[in-house]
Amino acid sequence: MEIITPKEIGLEIIRTSSQDITTGQEIWLSGKIIANRRNKWHSKITSMKEYEYVDEMITGPFKRWKHSHKFEDLGGSRTEIIDEILFELPYGIFGRLFEAYASNQLKKTFQHRELSTCNFLEKKLN
Repeated sequence: MEIITPKEIGLEIIRTSSQDITTGQEIWLSGKIIANRRNKWHSKITSMKEYEYVDEMITGPFKRWKHSHKFEDLGGSRTEIIDEILFELPYGIFGRLFEAYASNQLKKTFQHRELSTCNFLEKKLN
């Protein structure tokens, strides 16, 4: 995650409960996720299916965060990664005023991660 996340976020994995992505795995992170201030984040893998897993925030900068990671085989050694995120900011109506901004920031972050993932994998294959 640190390799594919934009540098300005300064993502740092503090620790994980396991090196494998499994149901129940927990991860503690730190970074500038939305605002320009460092936040700590604790999430847990709550669901694992074939070619899909879900992580949900336990504590962190959001009131609610649920992130589905889906992997679709396109054939010919190609895979599509589909990220679906449901989130809610804290602070009630004031938080809702910033949801469009947060959504735009997340979109930029995941576009960067998509390009970085492709570049990383291309380097590994060559």
